[in-house]
Amino acid sequence: MGVSDGEVAVALDVGGTGMKCALVSADGVVRHAERHPTDAGRGPDAVVETILAVAEGLAGKARADGLTPNALGIVVPGVVDEARGVAVWSANVGFRDVPLRDLAFTRLGLPTALGHDVRAGGLAEARLGAGRDGGHVLFVAIGTGIAAAHVVAGSAATGAHGAAGELGHILVRPDGPACGCGRPGCLEAIASASAVARRYAELVGAASDGGSAQAPAPGRTMVTAADVAARAAAGEQVATRVWREAVEALADGLATGQALFDVETIVLGGGLAQAGAGLFDPLRAALRDRLTFHREPRLVPAVLGDEAGCLGAALLALDQMETP
Repeated sequence: MGVSDGEVAVALDVGGTGMKCALVSADGVVRHAERHPTDAGRGPDAVVETILAVAEGLAGKARADGLTPNALGIVVPGVVDEARGVAVWSANVGFRDVPLRDLAFTRLGLPTALGHDVRAGGLAEARLGAGRDGGHVLFVAIGTGIAAAHVVAGSAATGAHGAAGELGHILVRPDGPACGCGRPGCLEAIASASAVARRYAELVGAASDGGSAQAPAPGRTMVTAADVAARAAAGEQVATRVWREAVEALADGLATGQALFDVETIVLGGGLAQAGAGLFDPLRAALRDRLTFHREPRLVPAVLGDEAGCLGAALLALDQMETP
């Protein structure tokens, strides 16, 4: 069964804070977009009801505009069993073993695909964005944490248990800071945007308090990773140190990824990638220094921004309709 003109996928990218939603045609064109709060603090049952209500509203919007909603794609963070359509676990949304695909199909009557937000973003970047000319793509999202998607021939690997792509939990510094997963020295404990900001605050606090690091004073704004990047570019000593540590750790992680996957293109997305040449120039050099017989991948910034996950959700939905 193929997709014809006028048919669209209903797509939802669900995060802990908000949902990015769209109606997307088979050629990847967004016909309508809207955003809604997730309000994850209300609990998983309320979030599921919001997801279903928003999807239902989007399908109604499509029909009112003379379009035909033919499939639904939903992507969520955490561990996702795509084969069973179950959101296994998500700290951000509060899901644990939620059969979201079946719940959505029962409510809307549309063939439904459930996927992982970063894998969906990688799928979109590989097929519609910065990686579209490369058959083997590693998409790396660097934000609060670090996660990746390995896309081959337009399909993102899920892994045996739905947990493929946890590049942020590669061990890069055995004696490094503690990671949220409980182990010290993970890549995202050093090179994520939150880790960069935290490390800078620790060093500045230690310097200003005679060697004893402290949290920012009440009312004082926490410096962001973007601030650290800007200060490093301006030559500030502490920022330069923190930025260099992050770039070197990230280069170690990407070199490991390249050894494992041998991709043509690495696409970097998320907040840290917005540092532009300040990140990409030293990172390319550091990655090149770490490669021996491995081919050097093309290292490029993502181009789809925060729409990538929603577009990926649409691709997952549309792919169902392309199968005979």
